[in-house]
Amino acid sequence: MVLAIVGGFVALVIVVLLVGYIVNIYNQLVSLNRRVDQAKQNIDVLLKQRQDELTKLVDAASEFMDQEEGVLVELTQAREQGQKAETPKEQAQADRLVRTAMADFRARVEEYPELKSQRNMMQLQERITDIESQISDRREFYNEAVTRYNTRIAQFPYLILSRQMGLQNEELFRASERAREDVDVSSAFG
Repeated sequence: MVLAIVGGFVALVIVVLLVGYIVNIYNQLVSLNRRVDQAKQNIDVLLKQRQDELTKLVDAASEFMDQEEGVLVELTQAREQGQKAETPKEQAQADRLVRTAMADFRARVEEYPELKSQRNMMQLQERITDIESQISDRREFYNEAVTRYNTRIAQFPYLILSRQMGLQNEELFRASERAREDVDVSSAFG
């Protein structure tokens, strides 16, 4: 009788430990999944801020640059593509367009001393540059979170529970081929 009680107690302890272990795995997977979502949302917030700043920049510059309508159209189209981007791949493409349009825009601003010296324009350009830096940092954090998440859901025993939960690999942010090309600095110095 004592053996049956001890055996039942041991079995109960094993079941409780097993359930606790499964709950722990589940909680870790949920936490990693939420971290990826949070990282994605942080990028979205910054992209929205950049869109707002680009709108202000286009508005401020349009009164000075009527004859440079092509540059403003390019910047506006890049901004609109950024608003439509949803996946990391689409965001990378939109980011490339915005960066190219901003480079063209900055080159044009150099040709207009009254525009270049306008304090509001300078502040907007500095703000956009700051946001670009923050976006880069957030994308690095996002890729780190996605890598940790993708690795964990592929490891045993997490694999078993992640499949039961329907968890899928997340897509990493990847820079475009053009963004990875070497920069020809000598051409900038003529």
